[in-house]
Amino acid sequence: MGCCTGRCTLIFLCTLQLLAALERQIFDFLGYQWAPILGNFLHIIIVILGLFGTIQYRPKYIVVYSVWTALWVAWNVFIICFYLEVGGLSKDTDFMTFNISMHRSWWREHGPGCVRREVPAPATRSLDDHSYISVTGCIVEFQYLEVIHSSFQILLALIGFVYACYVISVFTEEEDSFDFIGGLDSYTYHHHSPQKASPIQLKPVYL
Repeated sequence: MGCCTGRCTLIFLCTLQLLAALERQIFDFLGYQWAPILGNFLHIIIVILGLFGTIQYRPKYIVVYSVWTALWVAWNVFIICFYLEVGGLSKDTDFMTFNISMHRSWWREHGPGCVRREVPAPATRSLDDHSYISVTGCIVEFQYLEVIHSSFQILLALIGFVYACYVISVFTEEEDSFDFIGGLDSYTYHHHSPQKASPIQLKPVYL
């Protein structure tokens, strides 16, 4: 089978999703964002599974990928709401680090144009507390950078979901047509094959 448009497009989308997820994973590691790190890890595994299923014509793998893309969209919508503080959420909580540390998004201190300066803290407090780090001059606030990342992930996931459903339907139709043709050939062979002559020949008997 050749590379149909939908299949080639899905392969490209999966590859693009992998690159985007790896880029995001790097910056989440730098910011010790353990919840996004875990989500990115699962996302990378499922996208690889979907890519393998698309290349090897395994529709079941693509079904798993399509289900995951729906969950991935929901997760990224939550991240957007978290950083925009929608519905009572607060970006200053330690949810993204599982309350293990007080680290925030890496972009908070290293965004475009940001100038990071440490302010001396009292002896009773640690400099690990971000309240004693001054960040000024940021061209884009870190929460909007996180929203942009999540929005791009949502866009890729939605397009991937549409093409995954299309490729699944194409693969299913091709499998059904092959089964029909195979059954028809088998029927033709068994019911219309020429009769072979018997090797036993009757000879006249003279009394």
